[in-house]
Amino acid sequence: QVQLVESGGGLVQAGGSLRLSCAASGPTFGTDGMGWFRQAPGKEREFVAHIYWNSGRTQYTDSAKDRFTISRDNARNTVYLQMNNLKPEDTGVYYCAAGRYSTGPADYKFWGQGTQVTVSS
Repeated sequence: QVQLVESGGGLVQAGGSLRLSCAASGPTFGTDGMGWFRQAPGKEREFVAHIYWNSGRTQYTDSAKDRFTISRDNARNTVYLQMNNLKPEDTGVYYCAAGRYSTGPADYKFWGQGTQVTVSS
């Protein structure tokens, strides 16, 4: 079973940056990569970005495409989400998840505990 541990969340002013990390351990059978999702209070969990284990190819939601960068360090089994020019609407709990690429959370088998990101205006 894959275990995922996120870190790097916090409070930042609008326009600022944060880098989230997700350390993975355990076998990743049945998954093709790692995704990041976020959930704002009272809203559904939404897709942010995905990176494939082998090719490193990435996918982003439109709102993240020009501001966020997902990357991986295979030697450390860690995936990162660099977030720049943060906006108040980026506020939420950010989750990393291992699974098969999809914009829906149901296709991701393993989830981290989440890390809070708060962007003040």
